[in-house]
Amino acid sequence: MPISLDSIDLRILSALQADGRLTNVELADFVGLSPSPCLRRVKRLEREGVIRGYRAIINRRTVSLGLTVFTEIKVNRHNRANADGLQKALEAIPEVVACHMVSGAPDFIAEIVVPDLAAYEVLLSNVLLELPMVEDIRSNFSMRTVKTEGPLPIPQK
Repeated sequence: MPISLDSIDLRILSALQADGRLTNVELADFVGLSPSPCLRRVKRLEREGVIRGYRAIINRRTVSLGLTVFTEIKVNRHNRANADGLQKALEAIPEVVACHMVSGAPDFIAEIVVPDLAAYEVLLSNVLLELPMVEDIRSNFSMRTVKTEGPLPIPQK
């Protein structure tokens, strides 16, 4: 549920998306606040779930995760129990780095990251195809990343 954000909150969010390692003093200076009120605002944004966390963005290839697969999954016998079961199963698979319930031919699209095609074949055969609520799977292999997850286009007031 959206919360009320003023222009300073929006500037804080934009700045932290650009550089999550900003110190509170640097952030306060950037948004035009003193450090104490700035920190209070950041803590409120964290507490209210606007800021979900902080993380390092890792180059997948440098850690031997060279294959990204967008896997379209169709639920067997459309019902809430099967959809919920599939969602829980996908959330528990570490190789699934993002997943969306979608409208259209597939019910879910999962972004899967693995070292190579052989690793994906093992995951597909031993994990995904073994899920009883799966009716069909189609795999789309990324040939090249054009744009990675970037900052959200936060409107400025």
